[in-house]
Amino acid sequence: MSDRRCESIRGPLAPYALGFQVELDRLGYARGSVTRHLSWMACLSGWLAERDLAAGVVGGPELGAFLASGPESGSARRPVTALAFAPLLGHLRCLGVVAEPVKEPARGLLGEQLERYRAYLADERNLGAATINGYLPVARLFLSPFLDGDEGDLAGLTSAQVTGFLRRECPGRSATSARGLVSILRSLLRFLYLEGTVTGPLAQAVPSATGWAASALPRALGRGQTDQLLASCDHGRYRGLRDFAILTVLIRLALRAGEVAAIDVEDLDWRAGEITVHGKGGREDRLPLPVDVGESVVAYLQRGRPRGRGGPLFLREHAPFHGLTSAGISQVVQDAGRRAGVPGVGAHQLRHTAATDLLRAGAPLSEIAELLRHDREATTAIYAKVDHDALFALALPWPGGAR
Repeated sequence: MSDRRCESIRGPLAPYALGFQVELDRLGYARGSVTRHLSWMACLSGWLAERDLAAGVVGGPELGAFLASGPESGSARRPVTALAFAPLLGHLRCLGVVAEPVKEPARGLLGEQLERYRAYLADERNLGAATINGYLPVARLFLSPFLDGDEGDLAGLTSAQVTGFLRRECPGRSATSARGLVSILRSLLRFLYLEGTVTGPLAQAVPSATGWAASALPRALGRGQTDQLLASCDHGRYRGLRDFAILTVLIRLALRAGEVAAIDVEDLDWRAGEITVHGKGGREDRLPLPVDVGESVVAYLQRGRPRGRGGPLFLREHAPFHGLTSAGISQVVQDAGRRAGVPGVGAHQLRHTAATDLLRAGAPLSEIAELLRHDREATTAIYAKVDHDALFALALPWPGGAR
């Protein structure tokens, strides 16, 4: 269908105008925003035509030259940064008109070593981007003293240097942080040995981090605090309806943030009253959909979420309407905590709260394990430690004193 806003565009970008407009509409941009982006596209296309440049160059320094050239007489208002052209560049890259940006090569020995380690984690270990991004800072911290610029050598690395690093870094860390540091260091040293950078299996020299198994207690919210979180959501706004639905799902179904982000519209089986949850390691579970969860999601779908859109259930507040990430779900919980006066609350804390509330209501650990979808009973057993009344009955009298 023809659009006058697209017909007014001249130059090398003109063939892509209608498709760009359709893409902006699909992503949920308001009509005024679509008009503005098409206007910027027209300015850029005209500038390219005057200089006899092709559409494909807009992914390079030519875009910066266009922005630096300033507005021309009678032209539409231009954006001042390249960020405004991100939707257009993304569309042109999907079409293959503009090449993907070339990643700058790693600089120096340290950068090259970290890039090889990143490739190993992704290709050989098949780790996700978020996990890899957690490994690399530790690798950089360990390697930096040995690789400086274009100088340095790891061939002479010794077990004493490995243990010395741990003696410096572990004090002051929690047991969980220390165990993570040790695990990542072992992974790095195995990689260095496999690629022949170090001459011995130094991973064997890494001692285990101390710490009692299951020593930490689940951090649940106090009674009534979940109600405060829910009450902080404004049901008169799109975001309030969305956040209320997200919080209800987290509180009632005890899902992880990533599992909530992964919920698709098609995962809701209204006829059967069930929801499909995509968990860790590709696991899928069908859970009953409680009435209050269903009601909160229906209110969001009817009065908050953009109509006629499939894909992820929980979307961004503003266009482009992409699905929320795990970090976005966690941010919803943190924002609700600030509004409700419950600072420091996190998405996983709501999972602990759901399990703890069930335990206080008299539910057996087997039922809690089923809700949390734990594969091992030992993982759920940690919740037994928060049942103080049951533990009190097992306590022996203190010698010479009252119980």
